[in-house]
Amino acid sequence: MNNRSVVVALTTSDNDYQAEQAASATEVAMRLGVKIHVIYADSNAVNQSQQLVKVIQDRTGRPDAILVEPVGTPMPQVAKAAVAAGIGWGILNREADYITELRRDAGVPVFAVSPDQEEVGRIQGRQLAALAKQGNVLYIEGPSSSSAANLRTKGILSTKPAGVTMKILKGDWSERSAQHAVKSWMSLSTSKEFQIQAVVCQNDAMAIGARKALMDLSEGERERWLHIPFLGCDGVTKTGQEWVRSGQLRATVVIPPMAGLALEMLAKAVRTGDLPAEKTMCAPRSFPDIAEIGARAAGA
Repeated sequence: MNNRSVVVALTTSDNDYQAEQAASATEVAMRLGVKIHVIYADSNAVNQSQQLVKVIQDRTGRPDAILVEPVGTPMPQVAKAAVAAGIGWGILNREADYITELRRDAGVPVFAVSPDQEEVGRIQGRQLAALAKQGNVLYIEGPSSSSAANLRTKGILSTKPAGVTMKILKGDWSERSAQHAVKSWMSLSTSKEFQIQAVVCQNDAMAIGARKALMDLSEGERERWLHIPFLGCDGVTKTGQEWVRSGQLRATVVIPPMAGLALEMLAKAVRTGDLPAEKTMCAPRSFPDIAEIGARAAGA
């Protein structure tokens, strides 16, 4: 795949999993001799669309393919424009129902690569079941526009203990958003009535943000809250997994970075002439495993 160029469009530079995405793409690109250009949308869907339209319209510097993790919708119109311009299109970590139709007449690779997002939620439900069989849980979701967030919620609802009631707050995948959401909720008089058994977040950054929201509490309240288990997701080696080892999180769900895998698939398609599978699903895993979470809880 020498002399090929690929744009990798990610959601934000202010997120550990997105940094892992960029690192995985960079490693694969160096190994395969591919030129990549990583761009970030600053968590702004309009900005991301404009970035990619500009890339597509640049006749002199068009890439051979675009790999994108969408901030908002899966951008069907941008995808169509890319394919019409002869640019391959790979969508990361997102459901996209237009892929099948777009592949019919495309002369370039069009595909999706994603973890099993519903299984991510199911794993968090099993982790929660190892810690609490009943009571109230604070659950912090990603944006409503994100299929990943919706599928993770669907998954956890299918495996959480029946006796657990979830109080759902909204974040935007960032540490800051979860910190703000938890502080706002805790300022309400009704929050004092909740005896929270665990805090479950749809990514590790939001889990850490939720913990930081507790720092402004009185010492007695803070000590009580900091003994509550926090669960995250993404499981990047140097952040999420390390936060579990240091005790800041009780558990996380490891999701392998999709960008490097998608670039590998593109390279294989160029080498063999065979298009990548329409959709590739990757299996997430609990860290630590569920049995260990339960054993630690029983010994606490």
